[in-house]
Amino acid sequence: MSSSARIVADIRQRIADGRLRPGERVPSTRQLARDWGVALATAAKALTLLAQEGVVVAEPRVGTIVAETRGGRAVRRPGASEGDLTRERIVRTAIEIADAEGLPELTMRGIASRLGVATMSLYRRVGGKDDLVMLMVDAVFARFPLPAGPPPGWRARLEASARVQWAAYRAHPWLAGVTPLTRPLPVPGLLQHTEFVMEALQSTRLEAETKLYVQILVYSYVQGVAAHIDMERQARAATGLTDEEWLSRQEELMGAVTRSSPAFRRLLEELGDFDLDLDRLFEFGLGPLLDGLTRMIEPG
Repeated sequence: MSSSARIVADIRQRIADGRLRPGERVPSTRQLARDWGVALATAAKALTLLAQEGVVVAEPRVGTIVAETRGGRAVRRPGASEGDLTRERIVRTAIEIADAEGLPELTMRGIASRLGVATMSLYRRVGGKDDLVMLMVDAVFARFPLPAGPPPGWRARLEASARVQWAAYRAHPWLAGVTPLTRPLPVPGLLQHTEFVMEALQSTRLEAETKLYVQILVYSYVQGVAAHIDMERQARAATGLTDEEWLSRQEELMGAVTRSSPAFRRLLEELGDFDLDLDRLFEFGLGPLLDGLTRMIEPG
């Protein structure tokens, strides 16, 4: 029996013996992953299977709960009606799933199951997953607006843009993986950052191409650091190990590497206990990046 099947069987048993009653919340995806020592994707699959069978339903702002019973059988509560199923509700639900389980686990079928509607009803509001992701990106950036009163000076504006982007990526780690440099999304929320920076650089003597590279450089710096937030989430989901637990299992390999790299070994000895903090790394790099741009934009 697979791990997801075992989780499904356990939840069914808890409902059967009364440990979980209709209307009560079932363990979250993260809680199931921790309790069973499985990846988040496996736990999510188990909840999806239970939802498809009508054993559990997702309640907005509540979570996944045990379905009401009728005639001794679990049945679905009424899902969203056609009138209630707005584009905004679909996007909000999709963001919740991506935040909890990662963008690879986001499917139109999963969203429909969470909302208690037929999958095809979603396509009357959004064109498909690609269109939905664009709407999700725009909705996220709308939650993290640029300052209404821009700070004076190009440097302060670039820093403000970087910090707003970092906050958005921090809250929604999947975001860094869907906004590539080479294929920019025509999303209003992202274009606002470009406009914000271009306005800041208007008074400089930079050529048009250089201005664009400055904007891209700052954007890619923030995105590049933020991408590791989601990479770590994916690695943890795939292995069930935290980064500390994973590193502890690499001691033998790391020992072989350090024996052949004396400079690196000395560095590790000087470091002692070191915890890579991405927030600290972001702060560490942002200042020097802006310092370097200052020497280019304001020479002498």
